[in-house]
Amino acid sequence: MKIFKKLYWLILPSIMIISLIIMDRIFNIDNFFITGGLAGLIGFILSPRKKKIKTQTGEKTQITWIFLKESIIIE
Repeated sequence: MKIFKKLYWLILPSIMIISLIIMDRIFNIDNFFITGGLAGLIGFILSPRKKKIKTQTGEKTQITWIFLKESIIIE
């Protein structure tokens, strides 16, 4: 989880690149605007969400993701 706390921001670009490659190689979609739009949409849906929450000790950042059971709190 320590690595995820540091590198959670890399998930969105990696999902977009992987989906671009899949659409280019497997589905043979030639229009760049369609593939870019679909890759952006897929990346946005599957990327982790970050929000600030207020606690008694102060404001903390919480990361939630569809593939994680629990949320991760960053100090």
